[in-house]
Amino acid sequence: MSAVAILVAAGRGERMGADRPKAFLDLGGQPLLLRAARAFDDAPSVQLVVAVVPEGEVEAARGLLSSLTTSVTVVSGGRRRQDSVLEGLKQVPDGFEGPVLVHDAARPLVDVRLIEDVTRAAEEDGAALPVLPVVDTIKRLREGRVVETLDREELGAAQTPQGFRFDLLVSAYEAAFRDRVTVTDEATAVERLGARVQVVPGSPLNRKITTPEDLAWAESLLPGAVRA
Repeated sequence: MSAVAILVAAGRGERMGADRPKAFLDLGGQPLLLRAARAFDDAPSVQLVVAVVPEGEVEAARGLLSSLTTSVTVVSGGRRRQDSVLEGLKQVPDGFEGPVLVHDAARPLVDVRLIEDVTRAAEEDGAALPVLPVVDTIKRLREGRVVETLDREELGAAQTPQGFRFDLLVSAYEAAFRDRVTVTDEATAVERLGARVQVVPGSPLNRKITTPEDLAWAESLLPGAVRA
């Protein structure tokens, strides 16, 4: 297998309350972006890592990722997630026909097994994403009232990396931009085309770092962390 990984790191992370973009915050001595990138660097299937970062952070990111052995390209992202992913897709080499993996750099504890599982499923089925079971009872709300209780056996929490055949993802994004639709992940864009998205088991460790509490949780999992 041969895949291209797009690391989406262009968000400002306002909920973190930090003075730097979230992907550059420290986790156990390494920025989130570097930790995520190293997992893809270790993945046998990945031949190119494209990091999409905030405008003004390109040179900093290039220096940060210079130790990777896999080829790396760094570009500026856009206002929305899909704008940033589109900039990443523009860096995929001409003639490439393998899977493209899109991953949130704010999920720094992704592991090689999950990357390879998604890559394999995307290569076989055209589209795949990792999902965790929903353990809470989920209610549909309207105007401050419960209107429905959803069957959690039919629900799942989507993670990244999400993997797709390159031409399928490009077609999905072309349709989303043409229809002026904002999508929150790549699978949503692909679903709009009627394509089937294969599910692989996600990882509880592959949690998105969104708040200071999330960062503290991730710190507690690192080797040598002192637990209260």
